[in-house]
Amino acid sequence: MNVIELKSQWEAFKTENPKVRIRDAAKRLDTTEAELLSTLAGTSVTRLKDDFQGVLKTAESLGKVMALTRNDFCVHERKGVYSNVSFTGPMGLALNPDIDLRLFMSAWSTAFAVDENGRKSLQFFGKDGEAIHKIYLTETSDTTAYETLVHDFTAEDQHAALVIVADKQQAEEKADAEIDVPAFQENWLTLKDTHDFHGLLRKFGVTRIQGLRLAPEGHAVQISYDSLKDIFNKASETDLEIMVFTGNKGCIQIHTGLIKKLVQAGPWFNVLDPDFNMHLREDGIAAVWLVKKPTSDGIVTSIEVFDAEGTIIVQFFGKRKPGIPENENWRLMVNELAVIL
Repeated sequence: MNVIELKSQWEAFKTENPKVRIRDAAKRLDTTEAELLSTLAGTSVTRLKDDFQGVLKTAESLGKVMALTRNDFCVHERKGVYSNVSFTGPMGLALNPDIDLRLFMSAWSTAFAVDENGRKSLQFFGKDGEAIHKIYLTETSDTTAYETLVHDFTAEDQHAALVIVADKQQAEEKADAEIDVPAFQENWLTLKDTHDFHGLLRKFGVTRIQGLRLAPEGHAVQISYDSLKDIFNKASETDLEIMVFTGNKGCIQIHTGLIKKLVQAGPWFNVLDPDFNMHLREDGIAAVWLVKKPTSDGIVTSIEVFDAEGTIIVQFFGKRKPGIPENENWRLMVNELAVIL
């Protein structure tokens, strides 16, 4: 389908479905969000250069903004300032109490500046046309700095064709009998850092869910979703600071702090606080696991939420930093309220 035909289809769709978000519109039109935005290039959408690192480093000039990272079943929105952005090769970091990101730049492919009836944003997409990360201006953002950024990073060719590459299928899971389970469990028990867990899974060729199933006794158990909500409610009532990790192939976004206003809206379980919002779609959840990983600072307890394909949706931890043991109140609360299936 060419750009003109796609633009016409989208206009007709919006007329008939004015409240449907662009991500859902793209799925229903059998296209991608990036391709829909590209039909508006030169009007309400500006194609940006592929200098993603430059754009992110310049974003500090915008002042307080709202950062949005999502996957199919969880949306993570955090307000703050893009300070302390750095890159080492294809890996990037934004290390701040508010805007806290892990960036995997090899997945990034296209960027746009978007004006949705006055709501201005910078939006970044992967090679598959799916959104990786978005930055929205707030009422206190510097709009002049935004216009300067867009001017400085505008791509010469606003109508260059997008090359969409389908995401690779997940690798087939090996049979448990092919895994050296005793060695896997021994390596688990000698972990020194939670970040080493990915390497452990790769070393033994196991998927994340399979790794949880094969974990050492007492280190990974499946729990009920209702008990996760109980934990959230208790954390809200007791002012317990937690960490919320939501991501996709190109970005992981982290909130560290309180969660106060919890609201159920249809299938969505929401945190609606002034500077942090989370929207978790319950009907996309296939499994919830309570996981315990050894580190040089002691056991770290997390709750990991998965979809039906075994892809992680969101993770929760007690507030902590390297070199500091896990908050004992978090550990006690999780162990008390988690209902094992």
